Amino acid sequence: MEHSPQQSQQPLRQQPRRHLDIFLTFLGLGLTSFGGPVAHLGYFHQVFVKRRAWLSESAYAELVALCQFLPGPASSQVGLAIGLIRGGLVGALLAWLAFTLPSALAMMAFAYGAGAMDGALGEALIHSLKLVAVVVVAQALTGMARSLCPDLPRAGMALVALAIMLVVGGIGAQVAVIVLGALAGLLLLEGATPTSTDDAGVPAPSLASWVSPVALVLFALLLGGLPLLHWLSPNAWTTLADGFYRAGALVFGGGHVVLPLLDAEVVGRGLVSTQEFTAGYGAAQAVPGPLFTFAAYLGSIAGGVWAGALALVAIFLPGALLVIGLLPAWQRLGRRPRLRAAMSGANAAVVGLLGAAFIDPVWQSAIVSTLDVAIVVAGFVLLKRLPVWALVLAFLALGLVRGLLG
Repeated sequence: MEHSPQQSQQPLRQQPRRHLDIFLTFLGLGLTSFGGPVAHLGYFHQVFVKRRAWLSESAYAELVALCQFLPGPASSQVGLAIGLIRGGLVGALLAWLAFTLPSALAMMAFAYGAGAMDGALGEALIHSLKLVAVVVVAQALTGMARSLCPDLPRAGMALVALAIMLVVGGIGAQVAVIVLGALAGLLLLEGATPTSTDDAGVPAPSLASWVSPVALVLFALLLGGLPLLHWLSPNAWTTLADGFYRAGALVFGGGHVVLPLLDAEVVGRGLVSTQEFTAGYGAAQAVPGPLFTFAAYLGSIAGGVWAGALALVAIFLPGALLVIGLLPAWQRLGRRPRLRAAMSGANAAVVGLLGAAFIDPVWQSAIVSTLDVAIVVAGFVLLKRLPVWALVLAFLALGLVRGLLG
């Protein structure tokens, strides 16, 4: 018998059973959820609203709204929040582990396999994965532009952000365009984003009163303290912890949007080559689960398995801390029109940021011939009918043929 949201607070003696249920449910999703963040939210809706009735329709919509407004990987934050509501902090941890580990382990394995891909055949396969990245980022960019820039003001914000990133570039510019987008949203978009009239709200997680404030303080301390730690003790470990935590803390929209932040942190600092970066991003499209597990690949390339684990935890930690810190207050904050307007402006700026990343490094590092352009156009059309993993297999098969033919 499935449990309704009202039955979520079960006796303490049933906690182990509930925690096991959370872990197994999310493990199934982690093994089968292909297609990126938007697809993940569809999977979650089917499992947790339609099939298992852990959340009502209105509660799920509120939860998605909260995670869309926060920096971090939105779909993973929704999953973590469901685990938090269902099973407290332990439930949140189990939900994240089960949903994340399958793709993280696959990406770590690819990091070692990619290193062995030398010669003409290996180069052709890696080039095919880079072309997949072009197709997937192009699809994400067009989809986000349609949904996040539906009017002239937001389209203008995206174009301004694109211009700033192409002219200036760097981490500072990335942060600046998001902040400027939020400020522009406050000035121009209040009233453009409707507020919810549903009073049902998200079920309150069972947390001690001190947990949420501590999570928010820890989020801020790590965001300010890790750069200081890296300055005091510059080494590979502090570089990874600082860079990946900052990427997870500053990216709005999750998924593909983290690409330019990670490019600046690892390629810009010489930890990973552009070829390794783009090939890994293409491989990330072939595995189920969250795209942020790309961090596990990058960390493994930069410093081995433990560095991959550090990068993985660092990039997910800020989003998790924000969910734990803000979920209890969402009912009060989420209805404020000015907050929604600011986040709408920030999301529009993110479209411009992603557009700049699509131009450099994705397009410039992958497209070397007219044939590549034709393959990407064909892949873009096919992706409307094929799942991403099928497109990856098709591109790899094409790369195999190109490599064998020389």
